[in-house]
Amino acid sequence: MLRTVSIVPAILTDNKTDYRAQVERINAFTRRVQIDVTDGIFAPASTLDVTNVWWPKNWDADLHLMAARPSEHLDTILKLSPSLCILHAEADEDLMPIFATLKNAGIKTGLALLPSTFPGAVADYIKEVDHVLIFAGQIGVQGSPADMMQMEKIPLIRNMKPEVEIGWDGGVNMTNVRALAHADLDIINVGSAITKAENPAVVFQEMVAEIDKNGVVL
Repeated sequence: MLRTVSIVPAILTDNKTDYRAQVERINAFTRRVQIDVTDGIFAPASTLDVTNVWWPKNWDADLHLMAARPSEHLDTILKLSPSLCILHAEADEDLMPIFATLKNAGIKTGLALLPSTFPGAVADYIKEVDHVLIFAGQIGVQGSPADMMQMEKIPLIRNMKPEVEIGWDGGVNMTNVRALAHADLDIINVGSAITKAENPAVVFQEMVAEIDKNGVVL
């Protein structure tokens, strides 16, 4: 049975003016958005610092923090109070205490897996979190091609924790969104294909219509 899949726009930028512009454009047609932030260490590319991000009060914001030591940003995360905070399994510290703090604050927890990370190696984390993000692009960069082989992780994660929300991040466009929607995912994060489009709302609706189609997936 095909699961209900949601298209979630993703914002990634190093410019405050561009960030505001993306927020305003996306706010017209969606309420759940992923905010991508790097620390300049974990990922080679730098974005706005987590202290500079914000979002409208009516958003369900997923904060995807690409940081080597997320505990150093914990106070800021708690003040921002996102709906979901996604941390990387490859971080340089134990994530369990951070997950506990987030949960105590009413923030859902997420775990992101880089392409080289095998789900079985981080099973304890997967069993602890509310969301697992399969990262299939180039970290810290929008518009990179999707590594579709990462889809093989989906049943492995689902077998570990059937009820966990599974998301995909990296290289999503109109040529592959339908295949991803039929792969037992819950969330498909879309970056530049929406945020850099001439009309983001139209592209968003086209993707929603595409994943709702029945029939053979090519």
